Amino acid sequence: MAVTGFWDNHDQAREVIAESNRLKGWVEPWKKLDEKSSDLVELATLLETESDDDLEAEWLAEVGNIEHHSEKLEIRTMLQGSDDHRGALLTVHPGAGGLESQDWAQMLTRMYARWAERRGYTVNVLDMQPGEEAGIKSATLEVSGDDAYGYLKAEKGVHRLVRISPFDAQSRRHTSFASVFVYPQVDDEIEIEIDESDLRVDTFRASGAGGQHVNKTDSAIRITHLPTGIVVSCQQERSQHKNRGTAMKMLRAGLYERALEDQAEEKAALEATKTEIGWGNQIRSYVFQPYTMVNDHRTEVKIGDVNKVMDGDLDPFIEAYLKRSAQQGAEN
Repeated sequence: MAVTGFWDNHDQAREVIAESNRLKGWVEPWKKLDEKSSDLVELATLLETESDDDLEAEWLAEVGNIEHHSEKLEIRTMLQGSDDHRGALLTVHPGAGGLESQDWAQMLTRMYARWAERRGYTVNVLDMQPGEEAGIKSATLEVSGDDAYGYLKAEKGVHRLVRISPFDAQSRRHTSFASVFVYPQVDDEIEIEIDESDLRVDTFRASGAGGQHVNKTDSAIRITHLPTGIVVSCQQERSQHKNRGTAMKMLRAGLYERALEDQAEEKAALEATKTEIGWGNQIRSYVFQPYTMVNDHRTEVKIGDVNKVMDGDLDPFIEAYLKRSAQQGAEN
């Protein structure tokens, strides 16, 4: 970076700095663990000659700490996809079931926002379509931070809820579904060509809670990409221009993901003879009654504290999925 002329091309310089920071994010944690391990080896040698209960307890605690951080870094090494290092766009849509499913979709949206906050990611609500009585009709979250897409891609699929519905006067148990889709954030470096003639742009009045905050103009934007049928919408800003910009950002991410899916389908067709397809759309069940249990049907990871999971504690499921995917990749 100190080389003469480095800053002459600002775009190229920015790319180099970003790559440098990304690599530091890998190297520095390993260096710290290596240094800490060396210190603990020396301390262990000392404890062999001198008995000190307090020092031994400290040593055991530090060993456990190193094991924990080593496992986290090992999980990161499984994020080898071309887009795993990117941020993510996560969308949630309720399934059939009306009010109950819309409420479930809102619960999932909060769960992912809490998970992202736990990991120090930045969460931005790009779009939120409220339900008529409760819950949401759809939501799109932008999760910014290193490896957000790599982790959240584990959440793609249908999520099932079983509980006593708070909307049922007879307190009957209901089963609801909501789908989660995750796309990598597409930055300006990736070329996604969009022909304006392929777009149908509709404006409408943003919905809200009512009163003085309801937008009186048609500032909300809905964009339909006619060749693919992809539909995105945004109503978070009062400015139609800003809503259009955000919607186009969502569309570019959707088109990029579609291109990746097309490539994956072509590869799957070639490898169909050796690729086992044994998993359905329903990836996880969340049971509130008659017992509490969250069960991931892909990895068989089960957690009994459903409230803890709904508060964003998703790492056990995500890590098990990544380990399973890495193992399947090694076997193939």
